[in-house]
Amino acid sequence: MSDDKIKTLEVKRTSRLSGFYRQSPERRRARLVEARWLSPEEQEACSGLGGFDEACADAMVENVIGLHGLPLGVALNFIIDGQERLVPMAVEEPSIIAAASYAARLCSEGGGFRVEADPPITTAQVQLLDVASLELGRAALLARKEALLAQANARMPAMCERGGGARELEVRVLDATTLVVHLHVDTRDAMGANLVNSVAEDLAPRLAELAGGRAGLKILTNLADRRKVKVRTRVPSSVLASEGFPDGEEVRDAILEAQRFAELDVYRAVTHNKGVMNGVDAVLVACGNDWRAVEAGAHAYASRSGAYRPLTSWWKGKDGQLCGEVEMPLATSTVGGAARSHPGVQRALRLAGVQGAVDLAGLAGAAGLATNLAALKALSTEGIQKGHMALHARRIAAEAGASGEWVEVVAERLSLERVYRPERAREILAEVAGRKGGRR
Repeated sequence: MSDDKIKTLEVKRTSRLSGFYRQSPERRRARLVEARWLSPEEQEACSGLGGFDEACADAMVENVIGLHGLPLGVALNFIIDGQERLVPMAVEEPSIIAAASYAARLCSEGGGFRVEADPPITTAQVQLLDVASLELGRAALLARKEALLAQANARMPAMCERGGGARELEVRVLDATTLVVHLHVDTRDAMGANLVNSVAEDLAPRLAELAGGRAGLKILTNLADRRKVKVRTRVPSSVLASEGFPDGEEVRDAILEAQRFAELDVYRAVTHNKGVMNGVDAVLVACGNDWRAVEAGAHAYASRSGAYRPLTSWWKGKDGQLCGEVEMPLATSTVGGAARSHPGVQRALRLAGVQGAVDLAGLAGAAGLATNLAALKALSTEGIQKGHMALHARRIAAEAGASGEWVEVVAERLSLERVYRPERAREILAEVAGRKGGRR
């Protein structure tokens, strides 16, 4: 074996890349190659639009007139089921990626994140109207359940060959003359929307005939409550201590008070859950998934008790650790759609080492739990604005013309002065660059 190959094997693939945020995008990409997260070819492709062009865009959506980009970053420090992972995130809001990385580092001190995920079940609904007898109609449908499942599977032989297919048929009563049939389909690594919609349309006439009614809507539901993910973590109280807040147990208790606030008040619960979705959505956008469907399902699931509640739970463990979990529907896909046509999505999935739709759901869920923890800790201690405004200062510095190391220099001055105006950033840049005789 050559020396180069031995050296490559000795490099530890770690999600802890110290000082990463201080480096240029070019240097960050180089470090990902050094740590074997990216290949040299992928490093080059990550710059600019990464191979995504108007031809790709025109094939994806209608009336294309150009391209619209979002920053693509990676959240660090994630350990998921014992494995180090980088988490790709595409998002326009500053502080989300930094927050996820920071919280993931705290969680890593307790072993990281543990994921439990349901099979990838997508559910189609068939509305049955004007049913003469709800009792007889429901009984007729359930009596022929196996034949109906077989009919559904005959409509999707390729999915059945991949190990998926129709798993269950459920009948619900909606009102005095309306039934709805749920067909639960294992769609493997696909979202399965088009497939289950087609199967529902195919089954609808037979369902209506058996129920003694007429078919109405035939479409999937985005309340994917058969496709949930649960992510748990534990954080030693000692690592929660920070500058100005030396007692980690006090910080833990303050986080628990913030959790309780969300449990009691719907206005707080909405913002609490937005903090979860900050992480979830950024991963889904980076990986080309339907974040709007997941958002809709998550908020409906948060209301399943009849009151809108937090998607997360946080509590004090027996050993004093801060323990938390998030549970939510999370339907994802790693085949078809953008995963097939968007080169940037394909690279994001490879960078994260995603092994299928269920794995991607766990990755997104872990990111959501991390961003929720980061928000709760910030709110419970120095306040949410300190970290957010520090990152905002970097953006203003860049807008004022700073680049490279000057971004940090100008941003630090803006933060110390607590002045976040572009004109002040330009004044600081001119002052420090002129004094040191450096390039801006």
